Amino acid sequence: TIWCAGALARDYAQLGGRTLIAGKPFAPIYDVAMKEVSGLLGHAVERKKVLAIGDGMMTDVKGAADNGFDVLYVSGGIHARDYGDPLRPDPGRLAGFLSKHGYRPVAVIPRLQ
Repeated sequence: TIWCAGALARDYAQLGGRTLIAGKPFAPIYDVAMKEVSGLLGHAVERKKVLAIGDGMMTDVKGAADNGFDVLYVSGGIHARDYGDPLRPDPGRLAGFLSKHGYRPVAVIPRLQ
C-alpha cells in the first residue's frame, strides 16, 4: 500500500480532523494549472483544448469531467483488475466499468509509453 495525500486526508477527517483539499478532483488545482499554461504560452487557453490524462476514476477522470476537460483514460492503471488484463482489457467489462461511473473518456489507452 502506498499512502497518498487523499487517503491520509480522508482518514484524518474520519478521526475528526479538519482538512482542506486542493488536489484532484477539486477545481483549485485545475485553475492553477490553467494559469500556469497561460503564463507559459503567453495567452489564455480554452479548457476544451486541453486533454487530461489519468488512470484514477475518482481523481483524474472525475476532476477532468467536473472541470471542463476531455480525458484520456489509462486503463492499465489502478482500476485494471476491474476489467481483465491490464494491457488488453476486456472491452465489455471496461465499457461497463466506465458506464457504472458515468464518465465518457474521449479515448482509452492501456498505458503511457
